[in-house]
Amino acid sequence: MNPGDDMDRIPEVVINQSDDVRVIALEENILRANEYTAAEVRASLLEKNIIALNLISSPGAGKTSLLVRTLQAIGNEIACAVIEGDQQTSNDAVRIARTGVPVVQVNTRQACHLNALQIKSALDELPLDEIQLLLIENVGNLTCPAGMDLGESEKIVLMSITEGEDKPAKYPLAFHLATALVLTKMDLLPHLRFDLNLCRQYVERVNPRLKLIETSSYQQDGLDSWLEFLRFRVARGLSSY
Repeated sequence: MNPGDDMDRIPEVVINQSDDVRVIALEENILRANEYTAAEVRASLLEKNIIALNLISSPGAGKTSLLVRTLQAIGNEIACAVIEGDQQTSNDAVRIARTGVPVVQVNTRQACHLNALQIKSALDELPLDEIQLLLIENVGNLTCPAGMDLGESEKIVLMSITEGEDKPAKYPLAFHLATALVLTKMDLLPHLRFDLNLCRQYVERVNPRLKLIETSSYQQDGLDSWLEFLRFRVARGLSSY
């Protein structure tokens, strides 16, 4: 989904016209350059029939732990690659590399999100002819990455149950644009005052089509529904996008 299709356009600013005053309409999308690059990325992935999932969450929601366990579980079944986004360090990329899956680290420095140009450059470092599934771990932030198109097939939003039930209400754009919500750290549910039903109600208000996937990276069967989701997406291919 291209977020530009689902976000309000910049409003027109009109100055009252007189003999010496012109009407100025501000319609240029400030993200136009990124949208062009995202379209190039999307075309490249389409040509190679690669499914690309853009994972968005707050810091500490468990994106990297989920990815490591995911790659350990299906890395021999589905040809995967990872693009790791962080402001600094390559710590998460090192963890991913230990699974044997190709990974590219992108450090954004002061920026709070990845952009399409960074993804385009990272693709040059990956064996695209050998990849079926590209997993993009965005910078930990529920605000900035939400409206930034990277050329992905889908946005996936992650949320730890340690964060509280109302994250979908507080940061609605990320949840509105995503196709699936992965609830992480479900093994902690007996120890927290997290109201799962209330969380579902918030999700329903923001995006009634959002698929809810409950996971735990530390339980034997904690990833079953997530892995089935990935298998289905890869088997379905890009024909439905």
